[in-house]
Amino acid sequence: MSRVGEKIKKARLEANMTQKQLSKKLGVAESFINDLEMGKKIINENLIARISKVLNKDINDISMSFDEEALKEEKSSTKAYSEEKSTSKKNKVKEEVQEVWSEAFGDVLKNVPIFNYAMNRVLGHKKMPVMSNKIEGYSQDRVFFIEIENDDMVGFRIGKGDLAFCHSLKDVENNSICLIELNGERVIRQIKRLDNTKALLLSNKVNLKTETVQIKDIRVVGKLDRLEIKL
Repeated sequence: MSRVGEKIKKARLEANMTQKQLSKKLGVAESFINDLEMGKKIINENLIARISKVLNKDINDISMSFDEEALKEEKSSTKAYSEEKSTSKKNKVKEEVQEVWSEAFGDVLKNVPIFNYAMNRVLGHKKMPVMSNKIEGYSQDRVFFIEIENDDMVGFRIGKGDLAFCHSLKDVENNSICLIELNGERVIRQIKRLDNTKALLLSNKVNLKTETVQIKDIRVVGKLDRLEIKL
């Protein structure tokens, strides 16, 4: 077990929480929590902050996202191997080790883009853990973040400046909150299907506002799965 895993497990037990309960609150698989505690998975700063919040315990002193002892062992073995070889061999080994680590981290973490509503401008990136070649259960090419541009949905606790984690969606899903395109404008609305042809769009800036539209007139861009609130 790694230092990271030990601290997470200790904080979880102190909070009287099972791995299953913690995984549900974080929106990840129970096996992922188990792998974290066993030191088999990498953890980034964003996930550290989420775990700290859920367990109500500051674990931000975890400054590394992988097992320190494993890294020391890798460096030690690489150094011993290099010392036995010529100068040219040393350089080759160093390059190979660097390539292995780059590929390893590339498989575990992925930069997910943050877009504006029009999705014609990348505002930044957030690193997200990749599990079984998926991010939060979705294909890597289907996930993205949207920066909330206004307070149209503030009544739903979605305010300007917040970040919404989304996955691409084509069909109208009942009771979902989505980024949609309607009459050439992109907005975020809650969608309630009325029947096979009509839907009710809900927003709440000051008061609840509803609008009945034809489903065929809506183009769903993506569904909001999780929100990161700007404090």
